Amino acid sequence: MDGREPGAQPRAGSGHRTVPHTADLQVEAWSATAEGCIGEVVRAVVDSFADLSAARPAGERACTVIAASDADLLAGVLEEVIYRMDADGELPAALALGAIRDAEGGRAMEVRFRMADTATAALVGAVPKAVSLHGLDLRASPGGWTGRVTVDV
Repeated sequence: MDGREPGAQPRAGSGHRTVPHTADLQVEAWSATAEGCIGEVVRAVVDSFADLSAARPAGERACTVIAASDADLLAGVLEEVIYRMDADGELPAALALGAIRDAEGGRAMEVRFRMADTATAALVGAVPKAVSLHGLDLRASPGGWTGRVTVDV
């Protein structure tokens, strides 16, 4: 699955959309790079449940995500977002993703988050609980990269 409707023209630039899915949130994203696609998914998931426009800044966080595949990196970055929300009460207002590289028999990337205090954000939707591995996808396509993820809410 490349994230596009059958017969649809390739999308220009980068972006994301939510897709109807029973009792969960499903996001499709596209970008010129895998890293850009992961960033679009993170923005879509956070935007689906929180308005951070008036949230108080909470500092910066950095981590290295290591996974078996590019799709698993996507899941790993989202799991970090959910963990930071649960453990620290913070959500990413912005993020910077390093280049995906080979590491430890898998794939790795550096992630830097500029965080916002969740208590000062406006909740606008169902809060994510976990990333589902069912239907998880991140792949190169003719127009760039596409990704799909389902998040349990």
